[in-house]
Amino acid sequence: MEKGKYLALVGTGALFGSVSTIFFLRLLQNHKKVVRQYNKNATELNGLETCTIAGKKNDKAVNEDLLKDEIVSEHLTRNIQFFGFESQQKVSASYVVVIGLGGVGSHAASMLLRSGVGKLLLVDFDQVSLSSLNRHAVATRADVGIPKAQCLKEHFSSIFPECQVDAKVLLYDSSTEEEILSGHPDFVLDCIDNIDTKVALLAACVRRGLKVLSATGAGARADPTRIRIADLRESTNDPLSRSVRHRLRKDHGIEGGIPVVFSLEKPKAKLLPFKGPNGEEENPSDYQIVPGFRVRIIPVLGTIPAIFGQVMASYVVTELAGFQVQTEPIVNFDTDHYHTLHQRLIEHEELVYGTSQQVQVDIEEVMYIVKELWHGRSARDQLVKEVGRGMWRSVNELMLVRWDCEKPASISNLILLKFKEVDEHESRTLDDIKEKEPEFYNSVNAVLKRAEIDFGYAH
Repeated sequence: MEKGKYLALVGTGALFGSVSTIFFLRLLQNHKKVVRQYNKNATELNGLETCTIAGKKNDKAVNEDLLKDEIVSEHLTRNIQFFGFESQQKVSASYVVVIGLGGVGSHAASMLLRSGVGKLLLVDFDQVSLSSLNRHAVATRADVGIPKAQCLKEHFSSIFPECQVDAKVLLYDSSTEEEILSGHPDFVLDCIDNIDTKVALLAACVRRGLKVLSATGAGARADPTRIRIADLRESTNDPLSRSVRHRLRKDHGIEGGIPVVFSLEKPKAKLLPFKGPNGEEENPSDYQIVPGFRVRIIPVLGTIPAIFGQVMASYVVTELAGFQVQTEPIVNFDTDHYHTLHQRLIEHEELVYGTSQQVQVDIEEVMYIVKELWHGRSARDQLVKEVGRGMWRSVNELMLVRWDCEKPASISNLILLKFKEVDEHESRTLDDIKEKEPEFYNSVNAVLKRAEIDFGYAH
């Protein structure tokens, strides 16, 4: 009997799915007629011309009713279920610029498109090469030799034709800055692998007040579990990040505040030697088409730049949707450091309170407090914006103390402070802190409230 009910349910589900599929296929067939009409009016990409698909050229405005289209709403149904309708509307009303359309940029742009971003500007001066097919998101052998921007635009027209896609075959520099960054984009993705161009773009975005996300080196790496998002000054083991940080600080006075996607993994290989047509090693600069751009080859495992691009797209889409994601902090402590902090807490409790019996946390919980709640820095530093690499203090400068001295040293009552801050904190009352430093007081309580929620203490 139960088996019969189960089969009936399965059969009903299959029938409903089939009917639904047929319905949307018919809608799609009618929709394709409209898309073909759009494509008839699209401008051919020639030299540095702009190619626009399904939208007004160079117009920031995006169709606010995009999700009312039945095909579009079905295409984005999983996103709508995840974000909610209003948040997905924000994504679909957004304008994003992607500069650099190789292994990283092509995957980032492709997923932004599939996620329903309403308008994209794709920028790259280079062409699809046969050797780039191991990492490009959509290019095929038939695309070899055509501009990367054109390649993506043409493929995108069959994936999400409602998106307004502009494709520019341009090298970003001071002469093209206005053409590329005008129009008030909601986000700019820097997927460039040249230092001069990357620095110029990031500086321009900061100067214009544009949100920008930058990709650092994805070549010569193989471990996807070490890819992170953080401030530029927190990126480690990446020669490109190091050079960009130096140039931004030296040439533009920019200390940080730029999120980057990077890998904690040290590069597995170096630039390969450049060999000329005769097979002998030659000076790479003699073969540069564009000054400053490398012609030597970095070995690339195609999966890593693809993941970089997907990470960038995920970051941008959630930002556009207003969906809060707590990225994993980069705290350079090992297990011994957490043991040290735990032991230091016990010793401090015995010194100040005469006993350590009210210490209600173990090593694992200390790790959570230090890493997840306080991000490896003093609670006093949480309000300091863009503290960058300098925030990763040595464990020798930090210790855990009670926030409220009247309550036990529990997971929701411990803050991380520098030694020199502890005496002052413990000499004051919470009422005094609340009165004189309300912003600090509220921020600490908000963090500790999160601990209560995470560990099920909140009611």
